[in-house]
Amino acid sequence: MSIRHSRSHHFRGSLGRFATGVAIVTFDGPTKRHGITVNSFTSVSLEPPLVLVSIARRAKAHDELVGRPFTVNILGAEQEALARHFAGRPGVEPVWVEGPTAPRLSRPLAYFECTPWAAYDGGDHTLYVGEVVDFGYRSGDALAFQGGRFTTLPESQLGVEDLL
Repeated sequence: MSIRHSRSHHFRGSLGRFATGVAIVTFDGPTKRHGITVNSFTSVSLEPPLVLVSIARRAKAHDELVGRPFTVNILGAEQEALARHFAGRPGVEPVWVEGPTAPRLSRPLAYFECTPWAAYDGGDHTLYVGEVVDFGYRSGDALAFQGGRFTTLPESQLGVEDLL
């Protein structure tokens, strides 16, 4: 094993200690509908409402996302099979909902329909920023990823919307 590979492996292992939510970015490409499982998602701005997702350049649909509207679907704990499906392990057929801007999945824990705002070079990833044009959420436990495994984050009794 090379020193570079070993360092990269350990870096990834260190990053894996940070628990994240799990999302699927969905969009219509030029020839077909796509979904990509991601765990790198964040809010950027409230005014205007902006969110960011990080997509690996090696992802099959990476190049087709450029300049296209997309939806970030935050997954509920019961949607692990969907996360695996869009991570390249088919097994469950997704149920699609036609959004006004981009397709989304049926019954995500939350969703953010976006129009393209900007794209930035992020090394072996591209950072896509979208302006949120539609969104929604429901109650439920969240699907999370930590230490290379899926896990569940229980729904809190007091959400951030109650604190603002």
